[in-house]
Amino acid sequence: MNPVTLPPDWPHRNFSRHIACKPHLWHVQIMGQGPDVLLLHGAGGSTHSWNHLMPILAQSYRVIAIDLPGQGFTRLGSRMRCGLDPMAVDLDSLSQQQNWQPVAYIGHSAGAALALRLAEIRLTKAVVGINAALGNFDGVAGVVYPAMAKLLALTPLVPQIFSKLSGTKARVQSLLTSTGSQIDAAGLAQYLTLLKSAGHVDATLAMMSQWNLNGLLTRLPQLETPCLLITAAKDTAVPPVVSQTAAAQMPHGTCIDVGDYGHLVHEENAQLVANAIQPFLTKYCAT
Repeated sequence: MNPVTLPPDWPHRNFSRHIACKPHLWHVQIMGQGPDVLLLHGAGGSTHSWNHLMPILAQSYRVIAIDLPGQGFTRLGSRMRCGLDPMAVDLDSLSQQQNWQPVAYIGHSAGAALALRLAEIRLTKAVVGINAALGNFDGVAGVVYPAMAKLLALTPLVPQIFSKLSGTKARVQSLLTSTGSQIDAAGLAQYLTLLKSAGHVDATLAMMSQWNLNGLLTRLPQLETPCLLITAAKDTAVPPVVSQTAAAQMPHGTCIDVGDYGHLVHEENAQLVANAIQPFLTKYCAT
């Protein structure tokens, strides 16, 4: 996928810019005025995931959405920096370079883990996780799945083959439905665009193969930043109990469920998610 050229119908294309900050060429969308809030999508996503939520939050904040390294329209500068710690360090370097001063980090799925890691690196007032992926696989899956992702990431032509096999409307619909979510036709088309990109698939596999939450999960009881974890009852990708368990370990952790939606609840009903987020941000991030 060309990191410089976005499709003409890409959500909020007019708010996009590319920023060089080693080792990556970042695709960023910035909207609104006020205190900075950083949005971090999950594995395999992009800024489009925040399509409906961004304009709502931008009424009160300067909202900054970032494509993770190699995903969406960010050009990957180093495949060895796709794990949790190096990715968080590189995101913080980008923030420092641009003089962003986020009062809150908001992350979806794996992006929630990144948000919490960033809160450890750089002081912020609040963290929000949406269907936060804050648990490791249990049992044998904890060994097999990461090893399989690593094998696939290192095998030549796998990303190209995967993108060809999965880059069909029916396959993308099946993948999204399997998370418990039903999103609109435009959202489906955007995920189809991403899955057709071998580079996007390759970066997502690299992220999965390098992901390790052990240190972060161990440190949750020491995290003093207020954290709101939002769950959806029909999420079949990350069960609500994962967030409930994580929130219970944090000194200032809160978990709320927003009802019968799936893993992509912020894409299904952005206003509902905004209604859950805004009082929390007002409480902790008011200037």
